[in-house]
Amino acid sequence: MAIDRIRSDHYRIPLPVVLSDSTHKEITHFELIATRIGTTDGAEGLGYTYTVGYGGGSVHSLLTRDLPDLLLGAEETRIEALWKEMWWRLHWVGRGGSAAFAMAAVDVALWDLMGKRAGLPLWRLLGGADPTVPVYAGGIDLFFTLDALLEQTSGNLDAGFEAIKMKVGRKKLSEDVERVAAMRDYLGDGFALMADANMGWDRPRAIAAARALAPYDLVWLEEPLEPEDVAGYAEVARIGTPVAAGENFHNLQEFSQLIAAGGVHYVEPDLACLGGITAWMKAARMAEAAHLPVTSHGVHDLHVHLMAAVPNASYLERHGFGLERFMENPLLIEKGRAVAPERPGHGVTLNFDALEEYRVT
Repeated sequence: MAIDRIRSDHYRIPLPVVLSDSTHKEITHFELIATRIGTTDGAEGLGYTYTVGYGGGSVHSLLTRDLPDLLLGAEETRIEALWKEMWWRLHWVGRGGSAAFAMAAVDVALWDLMGKRAGLPLWRLLGGADPTVPVYAGGIDLFFTLDALLEQTSGNLDAGFEAIKMKVGRKKLSEDVERVAAMRDYLGDGFALMADANMGWDRPRAIAAARALAPYDLVWLEEPLEPEDVAGYAEVARIGTPVAAGENFHNLQEFSQLIAAGGVHYVEPDLACLGGITAWMKAARMAEAAHLPVTSHGVHDLHVHLMAAVPNASYLERHGFGLERFMENPLLIEKGRAVAPERPGHGVTLNFDALEEYRVT
């Protein structure tokens, strides 16, 4: 069938708790940009992407002003061809950035349509490796007091999580070490604990931090450096604590370069940043070819399908920007594992009536 209608909506949604990390400082809102693509026989696919509070207007503009004429009349199943056409239409101002986020919303909607047509959930359509995936609670908690951090951790344990990520990157490295040590003591030996620096360090600090945090048996140290410092990642990775990176990559070449340099142990694509499901699956295959596991970042209700589809999945992140308030069937977690739904497509249904008060006009 041919695409005959496209609608994109932009929302700015307050977070129930002010979150914090070393790059964005305090985060009070996130933005949701949702795209619905319909076909001549009345079928519809839903795609969405997000920001950490800013830039959603540019994404929405691309979706409403620059892409519709390319998509209208196109065959819905030619996803690879449409992805490439979107890439080259926007490459002059893109090759990542807002363009990748806009492409992601379209790409997810097209894959949702394909899954619905086939009567299959995306995780089966894309490969069907394992419908349950280890999941961790992704804390965004750098400026929480230690008591608040441990209280949040207690809640995550009560919710059944068997893996937790915390933020590092405070002004003094000694404070990071103190907080990681307190978490390790609270959780006990062997509990899966990750730490995320959100690109907050230069190379000397990252190297010092990797050495200082080594005794606390982290599953990984995430984003110790800015994504462009490939040589620095390789140096940090040689220290011993595994490194996770990739959530800020916007094209596959960045993954290729970091993997080739030996700068990453856990490859971490975010479909929103990378241009959607089409590109995410390629990054996961690149990791597999290099004998590396893949993890995810953000939009967990979509990523659960992708992680369940591939054989080299490690941990799915349950992100703090959840859409549970606006969703009919939030992510199901059982005994420390996320369960990919069997509903056709990605199975996400948003309550647009509830979202209306957060619309950006």
